[in-house]
This record gives sequence, structure tokens and C-alpha cells, in this order.
Amino acid sequence: MAYTDWTWYCPRMNPKTEKRFENTSKSKTFNNIVRTFGLDKKRVLDIGCTFGEFVARFGTGSTGVTITPSEAAYGQEKGLDIRCGNIESDSFVLEEKYDVIFANNLFEHLYSTHNFLRKIRDYLEPGGILILGVPCIPKVVSLLRFKKFQGSLSDAHVNFFTRDTLIKTVEAGGWTPSTTRGFHFTNPLVDHLFDPVYPHFYVIAVPNPHFTYSEKRMKELVGYINIHT
Repeated sequence: MAYTDWTWYCPRMNPKTEKRFENTSKSKTFNNIVRTFGLDKKRVLDIGCTFGEFVARFGTGSTGVTITPSEAAYGQEKGLDIRCGNIESDSFVLEEKYDVIFANNLFEHLYSTHNFLRKIRDYLEPGGILILGVPCIPKVVSLLRFKKFQGSLSDAHVNFFTRDTLIKTVEAGGWTPSTTRGFHFTNPLVDHLFDPVYPHFYVIAVPNPHFTYSEKRMKELVGYINIHT
């Protein structure tokens, strides 16, 4: 996909959007993730980056991808490498590779989560990691009565996860999760105490070099095009 400069499309900087950048810089959870994985010193590909509020905190050479031209334009106006494109489109291609792939509040919107997990491996440097943030139905289901916990069931979503099904989906896509946490606390043990009530989880995973489809699945895939094991 050719890079397009969308700055001509950019609306004026506005306080509401700038507040997103401010809130991100103050986010306890996001700052814990940045510090834990040194994201401020790494090249990160942020897929579904909106205006680039996360990209602004990542290391030199980081890139954001959004499907919305006005969001890409806004980030470009701020000097960020934000590109407009649809990660699920066959025509979407990036030439670069990155230390980290970051996707927050995206997975639940995708038409094909499995294809996404298979495709993004091509954009990761050897030794790189995936950080996938997804709203999840809490294990204590009664919490869904409260607004804070209803995000996982948004009408805008086409995929719905619990912590366990999220992990299984990532594994079935050819990745090995190392941890799945809320990252509200820096101490992993303390953080995991709140797993039953967290409304949002981050899966940290690396590509599984030994991943193959089962024999039964391979038989089902006969006739499909561009199936990679």
C-alpha cells in the first residue's frame, strides 16, 4: 500500500482530540505497559491507532495505522507517522518490520480475527512481541449491570471475548501468550488477583514457530488459496 499524505484533509487541532493525547499520557495502565516493555525506546506498529495518541509515546520509527482519513491527517499534522489503510484489506501491505505490534480496542471490531493474527506476523522483527488489548466479559458476570463493565458488549463489536476465549483465539492464530493481564498494577501477582473483575485485558504474545493446523483442519482447508501453516 502506497503511503498517502492526508494532511490536506486535516481539521484544525481541537481541544476534544487533544484531550485524548493528554489522557493517554496520564493513563496508569498505558504507562505501566510502556515501562514494562520499554515501548518508548522501540519501533512500534500501532494498528487501529485513531489519532496517534499512543504512537506519540512510542520510540523513534513507530507507525500508526487507521482506517479513517481525518484521524490519519490529524496525527500527520502533529508530526507522527500515521497511515490510512484497512489492515483486513488484501491490498494493505507494509514494507517495514517492527519491534512491537500494538493493537488496543481493535480486535473486537475485526471481521476475521484469525486472518489478522496470521497477517501481522509479517510485520514483526525476530524476537518481537504482540500487545493486544481487548475488552472482555468479566468472570463475575453480574458486574455487567454496571456501565464500566459493559464495554465488552458494545453494539459496535462483532467479536465478544472472555479472558479465556481471548487467550485461546490468540493461540489458535499461531501465537504463544506469555501473560494476559490488566496492567493496572506493576506487580504481576497483585495484578492477577483482579483477573475476575477486570473489564479489559492485554495479551502479550510471541509468534509460535512450531504452529501448524491440525490434520483435520488441513483437510478442511483443501481448495483454499494462500493458506500458510
